Amino acid sequence: MISVVLVDDEALLRSALASLLPLKADIRVVAEAADGASAVDVVMAQHPDVLVIDLEMPGTDGLTAVEMILRRRPEQVVLMLTRHARPGVLRRALKLGVRGFLSKSAHPSLIAEVIETLHAGRRWIDPDISALAVVDDSPLTDRELDVLRETLEGYSVGEIAGRLYLAEGTVRNYLSNAMHKTQTRNRREAARYARSREWL
Repeated sequence: MISVVLVDDEALLRSALASLLPLKADIRVVAEAADGASAVDVVMAQHPDVLVIDLEMPGTDGLTAVEMILRRRPEQVVLMLTRHARPGVLRRALKLGVRGFLSKSAHPSLIAEVIETLHAGRRWIDPDISALAVVDDSPLTDRELDVLRETLEGYSVGEIAGRLYLAEGTVRNYLSNAMHKTQTRNRREAARYARSREWL
């Protein structure tokens, strides 16, 4: 049996998957969580074979939770579900070590199949999501995107430097480059521009 932890803030979808996945494969849902912060605690307690987690959740989002989990448990297999797969998010997830990426609208039988694929040590990226990443037209580097993402969260330059383990001058250089490339007047405008183009 493949042990699975389900994390999604939509209770109806979470309960539906908890009921349907065991019918589609040798899967046992050992725990559920409704937000990213709880996901970290549950995974650390349960050590599931596969973590199935929603990307977009209030508070601690799925990607942040996964980053925290993989820092403490790097062998954890992760399947991310999303409604809106932005190219930058896909790249960031893959860099973290996420092995599976799938649309939330996928049929439960496909989700179960992907869980089995990941458990067997392989990767599975939704073809539509993968195609989006291929046609990504972002002129920004990954590091420039990182500092803009932190800007969107409301952090100061000093806080961004601490969170990303960079010097403040380096953060300012990345922000300046991002503003130049997006032709915006300040870092917050640049961050909003990048989000509007779905680069973040």
